Amino acid sequence: MQDFLGAQVGGVPVDQILIALGTAVVATFGLRFAFGLALRRFRTLARRTENDIDDLVVELLEKTRLLFIGLIALWAAARPLDLPAEAETVLRGVLVIGLHLQAGFWGMGVINYLITRWKRQQLEEDPGVATAVGVVGFMSRMGLWAVLGLTALGTLGVEVSPFVASLGIGGVAVALALQNVLGDLFASMSIVFDKPFVIGDFVSVDDLSGTVEYVGLKTTRVRSLSGEQLVFSNSDLLGSRVRNYGRMRERRVAFAIGVTYGTPAAVLRAIPGYVREAVEALDNTRFDRSHLKGFGDSSIDFETVYYMSVPDYTAFMDTQEQINLALYERFEDEGIDFAFPTRTVHVVGSGADGEVGVAVSEGSPTSADASPPGADASPPGE
Repeated sequence: MQDFLGAQVGGVPVDQILIALGTAVVATFGLRFAFGLALRRFRTLARRTENDIDDLVVELLEKTRLLFIGLIALWAAARPLDLPAEAETVLRGVLVIGLHLQAGFWGMGVINYLITRWKRQQLEEDPGVATAVGVVGFMSRMGLWAVLGLTALGTLGVEVSPFVASLGIGGVAVALALQNVLGDLFASMSIVFDKPFVIGDFVSVDDLSGTVEYVGLKTTRVRSLSGEQLVFSNSDLLGSRVRNYGRMRERRVAFAIGVTYGTPAAVLRAIPGYVREAVEALDNTRFDRSHLKGFGDSSIDFETVYYMSVPDYTAFMDTQEQINLALYERFEDEGIDFAFPTRTVHVVGSGADGEVGVAVSEGSPTSADASPPGADASPPGE
């Protein structure tokens, strides 16, 4: 044993190496215990206060890795040793890599803290910030690790300039190979800053419609009315005509009704007034017009237009239902008949050879549809 302890490794006695390793292990667990104690106390403090700075401290302590603590302890324990130049270089390189990795973890904690705070403050005012948070977070994390990687290489003595130049050339090749992916990425950034729609908007793309649920770096996901999730490529989505019903300030509603032929002219003149009364009696409506539009095959047609100050589709359907019921009751009181497709049969009569001529006409029955005297007339509607 004495011979083993007196031996040397790289010019350094074995007993000194073992003492340094033991010191490093003890220091590692001691520092780890101190970090754990500080973490528990800061967690308790964070629950009692409304200030979110202590939340940031808690997150940074949680992201402090045991490997980083061990490297610091090992470096401190090895300082008194007269290590060979090669061992010093290796130890220094490991320490530099460990420091940069830990700096990356701390930087990620700061980015997460800032993004969470921004999202919590702005999400209620602007739902589109959720998309911006995703893009900004991704770019910030990628930039952080890129800077730390280049800094670590420079600290280790690696010439960074040729490496950066090669990255530029390689970046062009990668950009050509991934042009579709990069197109979607830049399209997502365009959605973030231009905001043609935000999460929660009801949109229609071609013949597909739904509510925007998520806007990612490559795709946008929409929940359709029938329940399935629709996935759109960001670049394809921006290249399409998107109808955003979430930006609708008011809803224009046009509907038609038809009454039977034979309705008196005075009643026809009064019908637009009846419609106006039914529309203006309801909240959130603005009457625009109601006119006798034309003469159809089976009806005299009226067209009405009004506006809903509330763009919600359910509110529109509730309002239209009340208008329909009010018109039905008013027409019932006034003796006005709604038109429906009909067929009228005219029996002309029997000729000298005993044949009976029949003339069939489409349309609503009128006073002129009466059968000739003595002939059997079919009831209206057959």
